[in-house]
Formats: sequence, structure tokens, C-alpha cells
Amino acid sequence: MEKLTLDFAKELNARAVHEDHLLLHAANVSAAMGAMAERFGCPEDREHWEAVGWLHDYDYEQYPDEHLAHTEEPLREAGVPEEDIRAILSHGYGICSDVEPLTDLEKSLFTVDELTGIVQAAARMRPNGILDLEVKSFMKKWKDKKFAAKCDRELILKGCAMMNMDVADVASVVIEGMRAHAAELHLDGQG
Repeated sequence: MEKLTLDFAKELNARAVHEDHLLLHAANVSAAMGAMAERFGCPEDREHWEAVGWLHDYDYEQYPDEHLAHTEEPLREAGVPEEDIRAILSHGYGICSDVEPLTDLEKSLFTVDELTGIVQAAARMRPNGILDLEVKSFMKKWKDKKFAAKCDRELILKGCAMMNMDVADVASVVIEGMRAHAAELHLDGQG
């Protein structure tokens, strides 16, 4: 396999992940990653970036205290390309992995993994969900450290710095990416 496909990523993830909130997180990160591919001028790789985003927490449900320690071998045995395994491992850099994010894909995954949690929480506070969420409104929530407090803002800022982007700029890309999947992500104000 030359590049991980979204269908294969979903198939692999479904074997290991069954909890609704983790599946929703995979979908959020996937949507954000597709938008980041566009942002970095890789529209032809959009599905590939989405696939990596979908699969990034492959071992989390089974091994939450050993996250990413049970990812590499199963994915390699399943035929996932080495560069995609490396990208997945890099999203835990400094937390549960020593694989430093180096490529735009890796830096994006490292950053949006946490950022999507704040975007999702902000969108859920609104009657129309993410459909009319603006960066200005997001930034008000961002500045409130008690809002979505479990999302690591320092890690997000570290990722933004790796990409030479401001958090508002990354949030704008992530919001647009997630907005395109609003119904699937239960962020269309209907739930």
C-alpha cells in the first residue's frame, strides 16, 4: 500500500475502537486533517491526511495508559505504510512518544488532535452548532482556561509554533474542515 486510504483507516479503526466518543473524536480529527491538507497546498492528499487523522488513536480505547505503545506493530502487520505509522506516533510527541513531528502532516496531527476538542465544545454551546461558529467566538472560549479544560492549550500552541501559524489561523482551518462534516460530527445544531 502506497498511502493509507480513508476506507482502510476506518476498517482498521473499527476493529479496535468501539466507544462513541472515541469514534466521534476520530471523525473530528479526520475532518480537521483534510482541511489542513488543503491549507498546506496538498489537496490531492486530502483523503490521505483524513485517513491518518481517523486512525491516530488506534490503541487508545484498549490501552489508555499505554497510548501508542500498541500501535506500531499491529498497523505494520496490517500493511499501513511506515510514514503513516510514524505520523500517528508523532502526535504523542513529548507525552507518550519520542517521535518528533517533522512533516506538515505530522505537525498538523499533533496540533489538531487537541484543538478539535475545543472547537467541538465551542460549537456545542451554539444553537446552530459549528455552522455559524466564527474564529472570534472560538478565541473567546480559547482564552477561558476553564472552558474545555482537559484540552492541552500549551500543546496546541507548541504545534502552532511548529507550523509557524497563529492559533486563530489554525482554528479557522479546523472550523472550516469540521463545518464541512457538521451533520456527521453532530455539530449542525440538530443534536
